[in-house]
Amino acid sequence: MLDRKVLDKTRTLLHTLTSALLARKISANHVTIAGFVVGMCALPALLLDLPLLALVFIILNRLLDGLDGTLARMTTPTDSGGFLDIVLDFLFYSSVPLGFALANPEQNALAAAVLIYAFIGTGCSFLAFAVIAAKREMSSTDYPNKSFYYLGGLTEATETIIVFALMCIWPEWFSVFAYGFAALCAITTVLRIRFGMESFTE
Repeated sequence: MLDRKVLDKTRTLLHTLTSALLARKISANHVTIAGFVVGMCALPALLLDLPLLALVFIILNRLLDGLDGTLARMTTPTDSGGFLDIVLDFLFYSSVPLGFALANPEQNALAAAVLIYAFIGTGCSFLAFAVIAAKREMSSTDYPNKSFYYLGGLTEATETIIVFALMCIWPEWFSVFAYGFAALCAITTVLRIRFGMESFTE
């Protein structure tokens, strides 16, 4: 819901940083992998009860995720790069609630499981729509620069990172944030299924 606004606001900054990467011959895939490695550092930070440090890694992951897409568009976007980006993104997203669950299983495990299940709903509806949209040669007018059909919703990347930030700032409220966001993810999944059925009806 907020992704397009964030992309518009950060476009100038991303282009400036990307120009510096291009000068050093750093590829989009290098940035994608670096972002994933940095983001996964949030998991051990959460295990060590350092949620604010985990938040730093989460924010850096998102910055690098913005850079890799901008870098790809300024050079030559590839299908393999788009594939790598989305796979590593979903692995990173699920690692954050997993970290909270492992850090405090008694208090957080059930809420984390519910949230990860909700992520499966948003993820599979998102990717299934993209697959059929590509088959039908459909394109997104909201996100024309994405490497595949980017289907929006209530819980996009920006909303997810906001919730992760709240979890890291107030970890004792993790379960409340997790259940609340899982509910929003469920609504997003239902809306995407409805939209997909309407869009793909012969």
